[in-house]
Amino acid sequence: MSDAANTAKMLSEALPYLQRYADAVVVVKFGGNAMGDDAAMAEFARDIVLMRQVGVNPVVVHGGGPMINEMLEKLGIKSEFVRGKRVTDKATVQVVEMILSGLVNKRIVQAIMDAGGRAVGISGKDDDLMVCEADDPDLGFVGRPVEMNVQVLRDLYNAGIIPVVAPVATGMADNETFNVNGDTAAGAIAGALKADRLLLLTDVAGVKNAAGEVMTQITPEEVRQMTADGVIAGGMIPKTETALAALAEGVRAVTILDGRVPNACLMELFTDHGAGSQIRSTEPRVKPRVKR
Repeated sequence: MSDAANTAKMLSEALPYLQRYADAVVVVKFGGNAMGDDAAMAEFARDIVLMRQVGVNPVVVHGGGPMINEMLEKLGIKSEFVRGKRVTDKATVQVVEMILSGLVNKRIVQAIMDAGGRAVGISGKDDDLMVCEADDPDLGFVGRPVEMNVQVLRDLYNAGIIPVVAPVATGMADNETFNVNGDTAAGAIAGALKADRLLLLTDVAGVKNAAGEVMTQITPEEVRQMTADGVIAGGMIPKTETALAALAEGVRAVTILDGRVPNACLMELFTDHGAGSQIRSTEPRVKPRVKR
C-alpha cells in the first residue's frame, strides 16, 4: 500500500505541471551513451510516449556519432581532421546519412512504437525541413541551418504522431547532403517551432560553476560571463551556444541534463525537483494553461 500511496501522491503533485505543459511543444535532443543501451532506449521511449499521452507535443532529434564511427571503421573509410574536427567528404556523408536516417532513426521509432506510441522517422531532408550551407569549407559537408520549414513537424504532432528527426539536411544546390551537429539541429528546430522547452540530453549532470557545482537556474547573461571567464569550456560551449541561439529565436527555456539519469525528462517537466541546468531569460509560468 505504501508504494501505491507514494505513486498516487506523486501523480497528484504533478497536476500543475501536467496542466502547464498541456499542448506545449517540447524538443528533446537524444544522444550520448543512452543511445547504445537497449534498456536506456526503452526507458527513454516510455518517457516520450508518456509525455505525448498527457498532452505534450514531443519532437525527438537524435545524434549517432559512435555508430557512425563504427561503420566508417568497418568500411575502411579513414577520416581526416582539421583543427580537431572531422572532415566530412562525400564518402563520409553517405555513411552518415545511412546510419542516422536508417539504423539510428528507425531504432528510436521502433522503441517508441514498442512503448505504445505512434512515431514517424524523418530527416532534415524531408519536405526541406532543414536547408543548410557549409559551416566551414575546410570541413566539407558539415552543415549550418539557414532555412527551416517545420510545418511537416506540426502536421505530425497535430495528428498525434511523434516526429523523430535525423540531423541530415539538404543544401542550397541540387543533390547536396549535409551532416548537422545534433544539438545544432535540435536548437534550430526548437527555435523555428517557438518551442516551450528544449531538452538537451547529454552525459554530464549540467552546467557547473567555478566550484564544480551544477547550476540549476542560469540566465543568458551568466552563461556569457562564465564562458568569457573560462568556467564554461570544452564540449559544454557548443551546448550553451545552442541554448542561447534557441532562446533568441523564441524558445521559452533550455535545459541541459544528464540523459543517463532514469526518467530525466519526466523529472525536469513534471516535478519540483527538475533535472540539470535550465537556461532561461523569462520568468517561469505560474498559472497553468487553461483550455477554453
